[in-house]
Amino acid sequence: MNRNDILRRIRYVFDFGDDQMIKLFALGGLAVTRVEVSDWLKRDTHKDYRACRDIQLAHFLNGLIIEKRGARDGPPPVAERRLNNNIVLRKLKIALSLTSDEMIEVLSLANSDMSKSEVSAFFRRTDHKHYRECMDQVLRNFLEGLRLRHRPDASTPE
Repeated sequence: MNRNDILRRIRYVFDFGDDQMIKLFALGGLAVTRVEVSDWLKRDTHKDYRACRDIQLAHFLNGLIIEKRGARDGPPPVAERRLNNNIVLRKLKIALSLTSDEMIEVLSLANSDMSKSEVSAFFRRTDHKHYRECMDQVLRNFLEGLRLRHRPDASTPE
């Protein structure tokens, strides 16, 4: 899934303003400007659109975890240079303190039925025999389920 689209959807789900977005990046260890955030949130057809890189999204997700769960003792989390959908899903699960059953519930809100073993396969080590790659549609459905859970009266953004 496009990193900018993930950023846009998370912003919409939690109704974050620009100041909150900047704060989340800062909590994750990356200082950004309002212009950078604005350009990352623009559609890819807009002339000022800039692609959000994996490491930038990782900083944001780390900031979201710190905002929702609090900072942990010890050194701050290191932002991954490369992200995949499994890592994004894991970071959202951690930030929102979701259990496997709650993740299944969120997915079912978006009409995506998965079993507990299917969901847990996304969080296994990549060399585990039951590891499963999280496809774009699963992450998209999860984000849509979050929208329906947190903003049930709002329509899907364009």
